[in-house]
Amino acid sequence: MTFIKPPKLQAGDTVAAISLSSGAAGEFPQVYRVAKQNVEQTLGVRLIETPNALRDNGWLYRNPEARADDLHWALQNPEVKGMVSTIGGCESVRVLPFVNPELIRANPKVLLGYSDTTVTQLAFLNAGVVSLYGPSLMSGFADLEAFPYAETWAKRLLGGWHGPYEASETWTEDLSDWNATDFEAEVARSKTLHPGGWRWLQGEMRADGHVIGGCIEVLEMLKGTRFWPSSELWRGAVLFFETSEDRPSPDQVEYWLRNYATQGILGEAAALLIARPRGYTPEQKEALRCVVKKVLLEVDRADMPVVTDVDIGHTSPMMTLPLGCRVAVDAEKRTVELLEPAVS
Repeated sequence: MTFIKPPKLQAGDTVAAISLSSGAAGEFPQVYRVAKQNVEQTLGVRLIETPNALRDNGWLYRNPEARADDLHWALQNPEVKGMVSTIGGCESVRVLPFVNPELIRANPKVLLGYSDTTVTQLAFLNAGVVSLYGPSLMSGFADLEAFPYAETWAKRLLGGWHGPYEASETWTEDLSDWNATDFEAEVARSKTLHPGGWRWLQGEMRADGHVIGGCIEVLEMLKGTRFWPSSELWRGAVLFFETSEDRPSPDQVEYWLRNYATQGILGEAAALLIARPRGYTPEQKEALRCVVKKVLLEVDRADMPVVTDVDIGHTSPMMTLPLGCRVAVDAEKRTVELLEPAVS
C-alpha cells in the first residue's frame, strides 16, 4: 500500500504543540517549558501552541470539538509544518466525530506522539497519511537530557532516515517527578537503569509490510466503530502493539489478541512487534510472551516473526516508528529495518 508522506521539517520551521487528549501541559507548566525548550534546541524548530493547547483538563474534556478545531487549525495554517502531541490521555476518541479526514489528506503534515495519540494517528492512516509513533512533548522530549536515545530516533525519522533500528542499551521505569520544584534538576538526577535488548520470540523468516497499530488499550475503543481501519489496511501489515501504564494483565491482552485473530488480522499479518510493557514483573512479561505465542499458534501462525520488549511507547527511552511505512522484520538476522523514509 502507498501512503502520503508529510514534508520533512526544515530548520526554522514552525511546529505546533497540540493537546488532543489531556490538559497536562497547562497543569504542569514547568514540564511543558522544559519540553518546549528541548524540542526547539534539538530539532531546530520554533514551537507554538494551538489555540487550546494549554487549556486545563476539565475544559478540554468538556470540549472535544474544540480539540478537533485545533487539529484543523494546525492542518490549514500554512505557517505550521508539523504537530507534536503534548501528552496522551484516555478519551480522544470523542474528538473523532468532529475531525474532517479530507483536511488530513489535503494537508499532510508531521504528527508525532504516542499512547492516546493512537486515535488521531489511525485517523491519519485511514486518510492515507503517514504519522510518527514516538515521544510526546511532556513524556519524551521533557526527559531528553536523561534519555538521548529518544532524541536520536526522533531526529532520524523526522530527517528522512531509513535503515536498521537498534535497541537501547538500557531502559528505566524511574521516571522524572512532574511535581518536582526544580524539574530540570529532577530530569538530570541519576536514574535506575536496566540492561536493554529485544527478545526474538519466534519465526525463522524475513517478512515486511507497512506498520499499523499503537496502544492496545486505545485501539479497543475503536473496534466496531466507523473509525476502525478497513481489512485492506490490516492485510500484510507489520503489527505493532504496546501497553500503557494501566498495565493490563496478560490474560486481558490474550482476550484482545484473540479478537484480532477472530477478525482474521493475525492470520494475514506479516510480523508482530510488541513493546516492552511498563510496570510488569519479570513473571508477567514471560506470561505475556506465552500469551502471544499461544494465540498465534491457534491461528497456525507459528511462522510469524515476533519481537518483544521493543523500545517504543510507554517505556523509557523510546524510539520512533512510522505508521504507514514499510518495515522488514528478519528473524534469521534478528533485524528490524525501516525500508523507506517517513517524510518526503
